[in-house]
Amino acid sequence: MQKRTGFIGLGVMGQPMALNLARAGVSLVVWNRSVERCAPLQAAGATVADTAEDVFRQADIVFLMLADAAAIDLVLGRTTAAFAATVRNHTIVHMGTTSAEYSRSLEADILAAGGRYVECPVSGSRKPAEDAQLVAMLAGGDASVAAVRPYLQPMCREAVACGAVPSALLMKLAVNLFLITMVTGLTEAAHFAQVHGLDMRQFVAILEAGPMASNVSRIKAAKLLAADFEVQASILDVLKNNQLVAQAARAANMASPLLDVCHVLYSETAQQGNGKADMIAVIKAIEARTQQLAGQATVPDA
Repeated sequence: MQKRTGFIGLGVMGQPMALNLARAGVSLVVWNRSVERCAPLQAAGATVADTAEDVFRQADIVFLMLADAAAIDLVLGRTTAAFAATVRNHTIVHMGTTSAEYSRSLEADILAAGGRYVECPVSGSRKPAEDAQLVAMLAGGDASVAAVRPYLQPMCREAVACGAVPSALLMKLAVNLFLITMVTGLTEAAHFAQVHGLDMRQFVAILEAGPMASNVSRIKAAKLLAADFEVQASILDVLKNNQLVAQAARAANMASPLLDVCHVLYSETAQQGNGKADMIAVIKAIEARTQQLAGQATVPDA
């Protein structure tokens, strides 16, 4: 890990991930559209590039933690003549969540231009990112994956090779399906306890002591108890992931009944103006449905 490494995308997840790299002594050059997000990285010893193009001039391996396919294409100049020169002789590491089809086509274009490509989505939200407890899923050529692995150690608790592209992204979507339905179920259970006047601290304590406890349930149950909607994974991000999973399911002619219900609930939450809140804000949609049901129950018969 002697060469300078690039990191583009310092959002909710990207900033703590890049900070962990810088604090581990990796020679890092970073860029973010909102330049103020770069300040903690500069304080940690990273170089702040003036442009995304400048990152590629300084680094051979470039990590992308970007919101969607459009952002990736823009940073790489994929629709321009500059794309080939940007990616040639570089290893591009795609750490965000996009469709598997997009990743497959991106790999083909990068390889054709003389670059290398590693698919590397991660499982976790802001807190695991801060604590270097993410789980990475890797796909790509063996040599490229091996070159990227050492850089994952400061960011991730585990890094699992999943095979050829797009197997890592499909694995991430499978994990996200479980995450979305699990947290939504936890939120509905908390609402049930509240409606029945149960001791919410006792409810959380029983969950934590029982067989269903996990790091996710502990974090989300504590946030529900405190009515803390500060973002770790936002409603809009979860809704985007929900849509990606559903699209992949439909492409495989697979039913996804639980996921489809979650999609409706997260859409309703976003429509209420809670799109930037943490995913536990889905409780707002559930509460609204309860209020609507209660209103219907009090309407007298004709």
